[in-house]
Amino acid sequence: MSDATTSKTQQPSAAGVVKISVFTLAIMNVAAVVSLRGLPAEAVYGLGSIFYYLFAAVFFLIPVSLVAAELASSLPQKGGVFRWVGEAFGPKLGFLAIWLLWIESTIWFPTVLTFAAVSLAFIGPDQTWDQALSANKMYVLITCLVVYWGATLVNLRGVGALAKLSKYGAMIGTIIPGAIIILFGILWVVMGKPIQMPIREADLFPDLTNLNNLVLASSIFLFYAGMEMSAVHVREIENPTKNYPKAIFLSSIITVVLFVLGTLAIGFIIPQSEINLTQSLLVAYFDYFDALGIGFLAPVMAVALAVGVLAGVSTWIGGPSRGLLSVGHAGYLPPFMQKTNKNGVQVNILLIQGSVVTLLVLLFVVLPSVQAAYQILSQLTIMLYLIMYMLMFAAAIYLRFREPDLERPYRVPGGKFGIIIVGGIGLVGALLAYGLSFLPPAQIEIGSSTEWIGFLILGNVVFVSIPFIIYALRKPSWKIPSDEGDLEPFTWQTDAAADAAAKSHEAK
Repeated sequence: MSDATTSKTQQPSAAGVVKISVFTLAIMNVAAVVSLRGLPAEAVYGLGSIFYYLFAAVFFLIPVSLVAAELASSLPQKGGVFRWVGEAFGPKLGFLAIWLLWIESTIWFPTVLTFAAVSLAFIGPDQTWDQALSANKMYVLITCLVVYWGATLVNLRGVGALAKLSKYGAMIGTIIPGAIIILFGILWVVMGKPIQMPIREADLFPDLTNLNNLVLASSIFLFYAGMEMSAVHVREIENPTKNYPKAIFLSSIITVVLFVLGTLAIGFIIPQSEINLTQSLLVAYFDYFDALGIGFLAPVMAVALAVGVLAGVSTWIGGPSRGLLSVGHAGYLPPFMQKTNKNGVQVNILLIQGSVVTLLVLLFVVLPSVQAAYQILSQLTIMLYLIMYMLMFAAAIYLRFREPDLERPYRVPGGKFGIIIVGGIGLVGALLAYGLSFLPPAQIEIGSSTEWIGFLILGNVVFVSIPFIIYALRKPSWKIPSDEGDLEPFTWQTDAAADAAAKSHEAK
């Protein structure tokens, strides 16, 4: 990075602390959120996908960003969503929130690994053979397990190379391929090539009366998930009350534009009836490369996408599980789940995580198709993630009223009315998407609707019940001193201790 660029993106504050500019934070948000693997799911809707992207941005992306910024700035202590929710509703629901953040990422692994398996299948020279291989259940199952457990073993060794893989993986596997697919779509239109997607004004507003058609659209909320992670930087931006919303709106616009143009680029070249959730992104690249006379470069794109996925998986294997470990040290996990190896890696949590991933990957053998397994795991992931988001929205609203004097370097604009509106919109949007996720998608052959709904209900009940069971069984001996430092007590705990001390002093 040149000195000129640095001066524009980062300015030292008066105290000598480097501050993040609006544009820099916006790009960080985009990097945290944007992923290409879900674009085919929305390409099914054609021009109607634009409506869904905008709807989810207004009712989810922006509320998540603003509410998380207020919580992160007012409660910056270690613990993240555990502290945010626990401050409002107590440690039991706080533990549920951090657990859901970990378990949803665990369930997410098979879906993203499927995309990696499909990408690797398309490295071959013949697209017909590649498509057949990527749809083969045993190939997908074996590839997912080999890649996942290989990445887990690397994490257990604490290899520093993971940092470089994560750094360059996003550029190679997301940013560059995203720019290329959008460029191809624009060139396709400029060259006057036949567009497979119906272009009718009426298609901009989809039929919302058919609930089955909303199921795949509800998964768009998962596209926007993760923006809350950037909220930790709210204290690092100059004048956060004014500039943080600017960064959020800028990153939201960039994110929506990338998703919309990328989705349309797929729809331009692949007929709606032929769109496949796991294959169509790769097929679109191959078709564009062939049409432009550079088909020999198509396998390179497949490798790039696979590298991006592998980098993301390697990073996420150790990320949320590390947060769960820090909360576990405070007495919320049994000692065997707190065990670390000589490299300081949470070995038993990773082994449990890997066992869950293995069981879920076996769904590829049970369900009618790889697409069906991919979709049902995506639905379960977003449902568990949405429960966490609903707790987060409710906590922000509740804390603004219960602890009005809490220092908040950034506040959702509009006072108490503003937090009710913004948090309420996010809460209602998350609740709506959660309910829609139970409905089987009309666009995919999923077998029995009863089994589909039953699996989702069972998954919700099991994964939500486990943290409550662990919490009920906890013992004082579970609290283990950590090298990283203990979690600070909640504000209401320190207030209660102060009140008890004052009463004791008065009694004397």
